[in-house]
Amino acid sequence: MPAKGKTTMKTRALPIFVVASCVAIAAGVVCADFKKGYYSPDPLGSIQQAAPAALPPDAGYEVSSYPVPTLELAPGDGRQDVQIYCNTCHSPRYITMQPPLPAATWEAEVIKMNKAYGAGIPEDTSRKIVAYLQAHFTPENRKP
Repeated sequence: MPAKGKTTMKTRALPIFVVASCVAIAAGVVCADFKKGYYSPDPLGSIQQAAPAALPPDAGYEVSSYPVPTLELAPGDGRQDVQIYCNTCHSPRYITMQPPLPAATWEAEVIKMNKAYGAGIPEDTSRKIVAYLQAHFTPENRKP
């Protein structure tokens, strides 16, 4: 047993542990308050929009038309069919945005549009569209 008035590590450890725990809890509370922030106690739904500008009664406003990009489809047999049937789901410009695709890929794309997406292109027209795409949008004949 230690002499009277002498402290040991055991007797010092408990108060140090208690003080350290209190400091850690206080730091956590302060940190939590900083993270959650302080907001005014306004009721929900109180956000107001600015008042609209006062307009004179004879004010007139117009919006100009949007520019329509020119169609970049090359002239040739099947162009009109491409413009009619492909325009059902997407702009023909979508075709010109594709990289040059092999002939077999264009055929597969037209078949996919018909079967998977239900484009409803008649068989003879599908052949004309495939021939047109193969004639103008493959790596061999794509013009920059």
